[in-house]
Amino acid sequence: MDRLFQEKLESWKTSGNRKPLIVRGARQVGKSYTISDFGKKGFKGKTHVVDFEKHPEWTGIFDRNLDPVRIVGELEIILNTKITIGKDLLFFDEIQAAPKAIMALRYFYESLPGLHVIAAGSLLEFALKDISFPVGRVNLMNMGPMNFYEFLWALGKEKMAALIRSTPGKLPDAIHSELLEQLRQYLFIGGMPACVETWRNSGSLENVYEIQTDLVGTYRQDFSKYNPMADKHCLNQVLGSVARNVGHQIKYTQLATEFTGPTNKKALELLQLARVVNRVSASSPASLPLGIMASDKRFKALPVDLGLMHCLNGLRTGTEYLKNDLLAMYNGALAEQFAGQEFLSAHQEQLWYWSREEKSSSAEVDYLILKKGKISPVEVKAGASGKLRSLHLILEQYPKLGPGYVLSGAPYGTMKEQRLIFLPLYYAFGLAD
Repeated sequence: MDRLFQEKLESWKTSGNRKPLIVRGARQVGKSYTISDFGKKGFKGKTHVVDFEKHPEWTGIFDRNLDPVRIVGELEIILNTKITIGKDLLFFDEIQAAPKAIMALRYFYESLPGLHVIAAGSLLEFALKDISFPVGRVNLMNMGPMNFYEFLWALGKEKMAALIRSTPGKLPDAIHSELLEQLRQYLFIGGMPACVETWRNSGSLENVYEIQTDLVGTYRQDFSKYNPMADKHCLNQVLGSVARNVGHQIKYTQLATEFTGPTNKKALELLQLARVVNRVSASSPASLPLGIMASDKRFKALPVDLGLMHCLNGLRTGTEYLKNDLLAMYNGALAEQFAGQEFLSAHQEQLWYWSREEKSSSAEVDYLILKKGKISPVEVKAGASGKLRSLHLILEQYPKLGPGYVLSGAPYGTMKEQRLIFLPLYYAFGLAD
C-alpha cells in the first residue's frame, strides 16, 4: 500500500544537505514496509536490510569501533553482496536493538556522505537515553498510521482521495454522502496498515477487530521493556484512561487511581516517547511558536490510532457504527481523535488547543493549527455559528489569527463577516497540509 511518507523520503533522498535518516514511530505503523518499498522503487541499485531484531548477533559489528568503512566492509561479507555508494540504500531496521549503530550514524555522515542510510525503530527514545545521540549529524522524521487519504487510496478510490487534498468546496450531495460513508468506515478501522489491508481483503469488521486486539496486545507486551522506568500495570491503566478521555482535559491523578500523580505522569511521558500516545497541550495563540506559551499542567491526549481507541475502550462496532451522525459517536470524541490524527499526518509536529485560563471559564477550542504562517483555531463539532461561543471568543480576543474552522458532517460553507469556514470532516488533512 502506497504511503504519502514516501514523498518525504524522496525529498530526503534528493536533498543537497542529506544526512543519515532516522524514522521514528510506534510499532506496526508501516515503517519497515514503506522504507523497503521506497528502496525498491527509488534506487537504481539494491536495498540492503540489516534487521537487528531478526539478527541480534549483527550488533557485534559495531563493538570494535564506529568506522563506517570497516562496518560497510563487514556488512558486505555478512550480506554476501556489494554495497554501492550513490546507487544503493542501506537500511538499519529495528535499530533500537543496536545503540552503537545509532552512534555510528554521525560517522556515516562524515566519512561516507554519498551513501544513502536510513534507520528505523520503535522505542527509539528508550535506546537514546544511554548513548551519545548524533545531534546535527542525522535527519529525523516521524511516521504515524495511514491517514484517510491513504485509506481511500488503498481501497482503489484514487479520485475520491484526490478530492480531499484539493481546494475545499461544495461537493455534489451524492459525493459528499459517499465520502462521509467511507469516513465512517475509516473511523472504526483506523489507519494501522494491517487493519486497512484486512478490511480491503475481507470487508469484515470482525476480522479487523481481531487485528486491533493483537496490536494492543503487542503494545502491552512492550511494557516489560519500559522497566525499571515505570510499572506495567500503571502503563496499562494510563493507556486505557487516555483512550476513554479523548477530548477531555487530563489530570495526572485521574489517569490511574491506584498510583500517585508523579507515577502516572512518568507513565504517560514514556507512552509519549514510545509514540503510543500523542499529547495535546494547551497554549495561547498570542504569538508563535505555540510551544513558548504551552502549559505543562493543562493538556489532553490521544492514542496513536482510531481503531486502537475502540479496542482499548473494549467496544466493538455494534450500535456506534449504525449512527449516521459522525460527531455523535463516542459523544464526539471519535471525530476529535480523527482530526488530531489527520493534523499530525499533515506536517503538524505537535498538537495544541486553547483553553481560557480565567476562573469559572469553560471556553475551549479543540485545536490550534499553523496555516500559511498564521495560527487558526479549529472546532470539531456540529451546530450553527451562534452556538460556537468559544470560537467566536478566541477570534474576538485575538484578531490577528487566521480564520476559524469548523469541522463537521455538514457541507462546505463560509461566514466571511465572522471569519468562519465550515468544512466537512473529511477535509481535515487538507486543512493542515
